[in-house]
Amino acid sequence: MSDQSLARSRLHFGPKNWLFLAAAGVSLAVGYWLLAQGSTTVAPVLLVLGYCVFFPVGLAL
Repeated sequence: MSDQSLARSRLHFGPKNWLFLAAAGVSLAVGYWLLAQGSTTVAPVLLVLGYCVFFPVGLAL
């Protein structure tokens, strides 16, 4: 494997990546907290947003 292909395979996170990953962390933390409080409407929405939207977008950008 050449040095050039190794450099391409490494992840380089920029500010947008960290922003979406932070949003995922906040969304998951608040979602689990609300779930522990008994919320059955907002908590699942936040958990789905965190796991299915913010986290993958944070890795893909």
